[in-house]
Amino acid sequence: MNWTRQQPVEIDFFSLLQQHSLLQLQTAADGFVLSATERVEALEARQGIKARICWFGAPLGTEKLAQLLELLRAEQSTVLLSAGSPHPDLTAACYLGLSQPLSESLQAKLKEFGSSIAAELVYLDGSVCLTSPGLLVMDMDSTAIQIECIDEIAVLAGVGEQVAAVTARAMNGELDFAQSLTQRVAALAGAPQTVLADVLQQLPLMPGLTALVAHLQARQWQVVIASGGFTYFTDALKAQLGLTATYANVLEIADGKLTGKVLGAIVDAQRKAEVVAQVAAEYQLPHSQTVAIGDGANDLPMLAKAALGVAFHAKPKVQAQAKAAIRQGSLLQLLYLLDPAL
Repeated sequence: MNWTRQQPVEIDFFSLLQQHSLLQLQTAADGFVLSATERVEALEARQGIKARICWFGAPLGTEKLAQLLELLRAEQSTVLLSAGSPHPDLTAACYLGLSQPLSESLQAKLKEFGSSIAAELVYLDGSVCLTSPGLLVMDMDSTAIQIECIDEIAVLAGVGEQVAAVTARAMNGELDFAQSLTQRVAALAGAPQTVLADVLQQLPLMPGLTALVAHLQARQWQVVIASGGFTYFTDALKAQLGLTATYANVLEIADGKLTGKVLGAIVDAQRKAEVVAQVAAEYQLPHSQTVAIGDGANDLPMLAKAALGVAFHAKPKVQAQAKAAIRQGSLLQLLYLLDPAL
């Protein structure tokens, strides 16, 4: 089947992929040529895939696909298209198999293209296998949960605007995290410890968190939280979700009130990165099976340390530097980026 801009025809790729497990797309001067592969050919073709582009979050329209193929044309003359859903609660994603990795400049253009069409386009040049034991290290605030706990505590303590302003600057990488945390916690001095229970009582989990954790744990994955937040909340999540471990800061409490200090060493960006290596070693997991996900600048070292680092609903700086990004939608979509090894 030939598709050209002079005679554009909308193609139902998902219907075709129900009949054929793999479609071959070959770029042409004014469009592309689509052909189906038989089962044996498909298996052989999959073995030649060196990198993938995962497309989800928006329908795969023919015109948009043509634009993407035109973008890839300089480095990829043939692309293999497949589709699949890693979880019953997720719609099918499309995967474009590439015969060779993309250059950094083309990867940057791919990110720009994804943003322009409001779709999630994630380039993957490695393969973390969903069905083999692995490790997921998550940030807590604005990743595993929908809020920044310290900001909510501050509101109840009457210093909400003051603390939220510092939090925003810290998450954007404008301030040293440890110094900003010390400054924010100091502003909480004298607040009754009951404010912690008040925040915990209405702790909003990120959509998809529970399903993601259960899906990974059923496949022998270790799931950990490494947070610059507080153990009061991470301990509760550990108990609720059955997490392997959690790492966070301990708020000092005396006479029923917050003292404005944390006990022990601060869990900062470097410590979060260390957790990835530490837990992987403890459970004898290869680096190739490590994943980290977070939203703030203090998550960047952790994202860089893992085999797959994912920026989730992240600040622009984090999206730009992370290996992969999920800009919108649920946390469960992380499963799209893991190889099902079917």
